[in-house]
Amino acid sequence: MTTAESASESSRAGKFDLGALLAERGAERYELHSRYLNHQLPRMLHTLGFDKVYERAEGAHFWDADGNDYLDMLAGFGVMGLGRHHPVVRKALHDVLDAQLADLTRFDCQPLPGLLAEKLLAHTPHLDRVFFGNSGTEAVEGALKFARYATGRPRVLYCEHAFHGLTAGSLSVNGESGFKDGFTPLLPDTAVPLGDLDALERELRKKDVAALIVEPIQGKGVHVAPPGYLRAAQELLHRHKALLIADEVQTGLGRTGDFYAYQHEEGVEPDLVCVAKALSGGYVPVGATIGKDWIFKKVFSSMDRVLVHSASFGSNAQAMAAGLAVLSVMEDEQIIANVRTTGELLRTRLAALTDQYELLADVRGRGLMIGIEFGRPRSLKLRSRWTMLQAARKGLFAQMVVVPLLQRHRILTQVSGDHMEVIKLIPPLVVDEEDVDRFVRAFRAVMDDAHDGGLMWEFGRTLVKQAVAIR
Repeated sequence: MTTAESASESSRAGKFDLGALLAERGAERYELHSRYLNHQLPRMLHTLGFDKVYERAEGAHFWDADGNDYLDMLAGFGVMGLGRHHPVVRKALHDVLDAQLADLTRFDCQPLPGLLAEKLLAHTPHLDRVFFGNSGTEAVEGALKFARYATGRPRVLYCEHAFHGLTAGSLSVNGESGFKDGFTPLLPDTAVPLGDLDALERELRKKDVAALIVEPIQGKGVHVAPPGYLRAAQELLHRHKALLIADEVQTGLGRTGDFYAYQHEEGVEPDLVCVAKALSGGYVPVGATIGKDWIFKKVFSSMDRVLVHSASFGSNAQAMAAGLAVLSVMEDEQIIANVRTTGELLRTRLAALTDQYELLADVRGRGLMIGIEFGRPRSLKLRSRWTMLQAARKGLFAQMVVVPLLQRHRILTQVSGDHMEVIKLIPPLVVDEEDVDRFVRAFRAVMDDAHDGGLMWEFGRTLVKQAVAIR
């Protein structure tokens, strides 16, 4: 860059200084959110004592202003597959910005989308084409539209307790009624129980079903599809000229110990696959609908239909560069192998505790997607406390475990769904044995307190104290 070009660049930058803005007003973060965004979020965070101020992050860890280290077992709801600020992804984004590409002209074909599609399809060899959008819910919306158009049928089946997104189409295939309340009417889609082939076949006999959309492992509750279900469902669907859509938005890109979760079952080849979250590298939103050639060719059947489905920011250079970098890191650093090893270690060590703690009912999942379910204890003393909590609100015990994991042990986790006594662990795929040790130690300490009776009263005090503080 010449001196003149440098001066011109500097003048165009103007007076905006992001660092100065954050230094000046960063402390207002919760007040700004309360005033201008979802006012219930900061209220909830204050009530639970989750209103932390994290200063920086790297890999699977955060640090606060005092230098305290926090272990992330949530990964931004699965977005941070490689953890935060992976150097390869950072460099790719710097490089693509510095390249000053003529991006999103809308009337040309840039190389990065084709290269990322090629890479994704190498992991999905039975599929042929990719549509890039901006999120998981957009990937699902695309799949729903493509399935309906390709089959000429109006109805999509989904599984009870499913979560596929919150835009209008994906909300129609959401298995939790709480998300739908007040937003109806939606599309004429129908729920079937996960694993129930008879229920699936009854709906298929009506001859109006375009597809079944299914998470191989449901995010809400971490329910794994029964062995053989996906293969049998696929055969039923194809026999009735309907399609199988695999929602891999959370389970895809190595989360379960294979590139896709459906690959754990031999012979499963979905007609459409939805991915997002981890493909972003945690930086630039991106979603992908991957499908068979005949489906795409039917949707985009002529030049008149060339833009019949599109996204304004779809295939943008920054998102494509991030996706390419993520897939490269997964190969170079053997991320899936780490998921298998570390995930098995974490799951087996937690499962071994079910005999030790009455309140621990089940540990399930695959790879680094693990559900810890709590249940009614055997002993009378514990059972009375459990019953009291259940009467107040189902899911309260799981929340009672999540709070001290963060406040006492600086470990961030989440309850797996509303009115569920399940904690879901979806850490960055780069966690190691030391992180597993730290989590198991902390979890045991919290469970010891729960069985001794002190945890309930501490949780109650926390809620009362925080509720008074935010009045």
